[in-house]
Formats: sequence, C-alpha cells, structure tokens
Amino acid sequence: MPTTESAPAREATSDAADEQLASALRISVMRLARRMRAEKSDESLTLTQLSALAVIAKHGPLSPTALAELERVQPPSMTRVIAILEERGLAIRIPHPSDRRQSVIEISPAGRALIDEDRRRRTVWLARVLDDLEAEDRAALKIAVPILERLAQA
Repeated sequence: MPTTESAPAREATSDAADEQLASALRISVMRLARRMRAEKSDESLTLTQLSALAVIAKHGPLSPTALAELERVQPPSMTRVIAILEERGLAIRIPHPSDRRQSVIEISPAGRALIDEDRRRRTVWLARVLDDLEAEDRAALKIAVPILERLAQA
C-alpha cells in the first residue's frame, strides 16, 4: 500500500520551497538592481536623490511630505534631499496651488533631462543584455514582469 504524504508534511515541503524561491529571487533582484545602479548617469547624486527626482518626474509637483511618504523616508531626511536637488538646479520649489503657506516641489528642465538620460542609459544597457538571451528566456521574463511588478507593489 503506497504511503501518501500528510497535509502538514505537504505544507512544510511547500513552505520550504517558497523560502528557497524567496531567497533565490531576493539575491537575483538585488544583484540586478546593483548592476542597474552601476549604469546611472550622474555619479554625484545618491540613489535616494535620484529616486526622489524620479518620483517627482512621475507624479508631478509634490509636497515635501507627500514625497517623503512615497519614498518611505522621514520628512527631515527628505528635506535634506530636496535641498540638494534644489541646490543642483534639478528641482524647484513653487507655491502650493491652493495653500500659499505651503510649497510643492517640481522637477526642473535640468532634472527632467537628467532623469531622461538616466532611464535611456539603463534601458540601453538592459536591452543589450536581453539581446544576448535566448528567445525562451526573454519570453519567460516577459511573463515575469507583471508578477515582479505585483511583488514590488506589495
């Protein structure tokens, strides 16, 4: 008589497999992110500064508080980031449209040019690397993109 694996044993095996997948995915994503960072266009900006600038570019003018929330950093830290972006001429502070006591941060033309160049460089690098992959691997990545996006939004 064949033995069947009990439900708790199947669950433990599944949990272990999920942990192995999580570990492998974590390492791969971290390595890819590190490699992508190596392609950034402005070495004088920190990743935090570049990320904040990209968020402003994507979402339009934002209050410092909203920007800090989107970047998941404390407001005092974002204040320092904004000051550097303003000092470099990459972002500008403008009056809030409905509350003149407040201000919002928007991207400057120089900031837009920097973000566009950064995205172009990283896209060119990634497209070149993808071109070296087999068609099956590129197809698997195409399927994985929405899944990775859902993971990133979790």
